[in-house]
Amino acid sequence: MASEFCVVCGRTDRVLDHGVCPECFVKRERLVWAEGHPIVVVCPTCGARKNGQVWGPPGGNPTLLRADDLTPKLSVHPEVALRRVRWEEGAGDAAQRTFHGDVDVRFRGTERTVGVDMVVRVQGQTCPDCSRRSGHYFTALIQVRGMSERLREPPRPLRERLERSFESILPEMRAEWRKAFSWREERPEGWDYYLSDTQAARAIARFAKRRLAADLKETATLWGRKNGQDVYRVTFRLRVPGAPIARTTAAE
Repeated sequence: MASEFCVVCGRTDRVLDHGVCPECFVKRERLVWAEGHPIVVVCPTCGARKNGQVWGPPGGNPTLLRADDLTPKLSVHPEVALRRVRWEEGAGDAAQRTFHGDVDVRFRGTERTVGVDMVVRVQGQTCPDCSRRSGHYFTALIQVRGMSERLREPPRPLRERLERSFESILPEMRAEWRKAFSWREERPEGWDYYLSDTQAARAIARFAKRRLAADLKETATLWGRKNGQDVYRVTFRLRVPGAPIARTTAAE
């Protein structure tokens, strides 16, 4: 109606909310903002990010913050839909960074760009997987050996052959299996691979058995008790033949 006008600017050609047009509303109210100083928790070893109590997958540079670290920290007016955010880093140090974002939004049927400044605190915290690796924690062991208990090959060529055979199939394995590897140790008769997940170790050993035509033996040793339950460490011994193995199917 012609009698309806914005009480701030006097315009009559806009949809009003409580007597105020969208342009004047934007000037008086925040559409997008950063609440306080958001915290980003990063593992300094593998680059994994912590969201609440859950750690994400490893990857990325631990010293660089990404859009997916920053954008979820924004607070948004309930009538606003975020379209895109372009972040630019300003001054800062290892513990605190400043960022400016140009935020494309849709508000009450119109598109606009809103500027927002954010000061982010960066906290380094070792994730559980890296903590276990650094502490040499393991629940399972894969022993990669030749076909005989007796050394029928010189130790060094034997280790090199077993290393080539076993590690050539690692890229074919599922990412969650590979994540379970903690460290490895060289032995006169082969290699010992230590893992932090018994189920993943079992899946890796069975896959290696198929791919390498190896013999597989599984044994469990009582390690201790936790919460009133016996805790076992499981050893998977793979005996890998010396002849080249034809390629079969990858892990499903």
